[in-house]
Amino acid sequence: MSKRLLVVEDEPSLLQAIAVCLRGEGYEVTTARNGNEALVRLAETLPYLVVSDIRMPKMDGYSLARQLRASQRTALIPVVFLAAKDDTSYRIEGFRSGVDAYLTKPFEPDELIAVVAGILNRVQRTHAEIARMVGDSNAETMTFHDESLTDAEERIAVAVAQGLSN
Repeated sequence: MSKRLLVVEDEPSLLQAIAVCLRGEGYEVTTARNGNEALVRLAETLPYLVVSDIRMPKMDGYSLARQLRASQRTALIPVVFLAAKDDTSYRIEGFRSGVDAYLTKPFEPDELIAVVAGILNRVQRTHAEIARMVGDSNAETMTFHDESLTDAEERIAVAVAQGLSN
């Protein structure tokens, strides 16, 4: 089963290029033209990951990311910004709004594919490790360590695992 991605971009030709790039890697791609339309798509079905532009009409990418992080249903969906602005302040605002990666346009397809695959692989490894720990009969003494996770991601994984075992 291919992993479902949501691509949010207001420029039709770029939206199509991103979708074709990701479909070529075997992903199932759903698209939206702005943040409001993305929320409708998310209500219909949850993707494994969202790739979003920042500057869009009706609802920008920052607002979309904040809404995703604020909802229990979508809080853990990884978000990648693919944005025209490469200024440090835009990147910082992106990370503060909850994005997992920030790439700039024009984008290198191989870089986008590598970032998406890397994030999805990490999520899959984290889920597998949490499932293994929850299934462990010694849930009281669970330890968690994955060298590829940041300290913050590791703390979240431990908290989730402990919550699932109680």
